Amino acid sequence: MRRSIFAACACTIAVVGLGAVPGTSSAAVSGQDVTFMNSAHQGNMAEIAAGEDAQRHGGSSCVKEVGAMLVRDHKKLDAALSDLAEKEGVTLAVEVTPEQEAELRSLQSKAGGDGYDKAWLAAQENAHKKTLLVIEAEIQRGQDPDVQAAAREARPVVSAHLDMVRGGQCHHG
Repeated sequence: MRRSIFAACACTIAVVGLGAVPGTSSAAVSGQDVTFMNSAHQGNMAEIAAGEDAQRHGGSSCVKEVGAMLVRDHKKLDAALSDLAEKEGVTLAVEVTPEQEAELRSLQSKAGGDGYDKAWLAAQENAHKKTLLVIEAEIQRGQDPDVQAAAREARPVVSAHLDMVRGGQCHHG
């Protein structure tokens, strides 16, 4: 695992890696389910990296606190997802998408400047909106009830994160 890339990766985040090569799976899991699990896993890795980056480079305490929350929540979501993938016989991607990696690098180039927080919040908003679309697709079109349940469990977490970054403003309660 290229830990530095994970720590330097992500704001396109959340569950976006649809272009990733799907992992292997058992016959009971549909292509939609495998795509969701890989996208969610890559999104979780990207969100963890983005949250860690916000804690290091964020200018406001709010951005740093939201970053810490992303790390905590996405580690929890990813642990459950990884357990589910193992149970289902799905091999998950080992890296974030090139798009996610490029997004984090772009944000890191703004570190230390006035534009970091605003760019980070905007990237998080975009990523969480995309993630919600991926989640809804799994809920509507997935075949495996356990994978659909994982998507339903992730939805309120991702929605809460979106509320915290909506409009390029930090809204941490």
